[in-house]
Amino acid sequence: MPGLVFPSGSFDAYLFDCDGTIADSMPVHRRAWLEALAPHGCDFTIEDFYGWAGTPTDQIVELLNRKYGLLMPVAEVSAAKEEAYYRLMPTVRGVPEVVAALRDAPPRTKRAVVSGSPRVSVEKTLEFLGLRRYIDVVIAAEDYARPKPAPDPFLEAARRLGVEPAQCLVFEDAVLGIESARAAGMKWVLVDPQALRAERPEP
Repeated sequence: MPGLVFPSGSFDAYLFDCDGTIADSMPVHRRAWLEALAPHGCDFTIEDFYGWAGTPTDQIVELLNRKYGLLMPVAEVSAAKEEAYYRLMPTVRGVPEVVAALRDAPPRTKRAVVSGSPRVSVEKTLEFLGLRRYIDVVIAAEDYARPKPAPDPFLEAARRLGVEPAQCLVFEDAVLGIESARAAGMKWVLVDPQALRAERPEP
């Protein structure tokens, strides 16, 4: 697909991260985080936000607590963040190049979404973008013990799809996600929504 660099070879399954890969939603998630953290006086730098991309929501709250010496209630802040994201969801758009890769995957290619977000968040995003019907399996934060960069999320997707890890191609925007794919023995396509926007012709 234009703008995406594919490795050589054929694959039995495509595994897609959701936020920042299928959905150009990372700026929206950051707005939601800042809303949820504001009552607690907690900062969330842009470097940490993108550096922790792919980390489950509750673990991010724990990381922020440790970094800033806070005692924010994990469940409460996580819920506030997700509620803010749902309210802001109408501003989310798909990444056209990735959406095309998902919709136009070669015949008989299985497709999964593998995310660090809660299942309800992933499902709502996919439904909002009209893409849920293309997905065979959704792997969310509730489905594995060790998050990215551990290989567990992608290996669980391969297991549920009945596909060997080496036959899976991962689409990811985050460093932790690429490390996870590599640890799982999978090839990957790096997705950079900002660079892809710059490459598109002017309307």
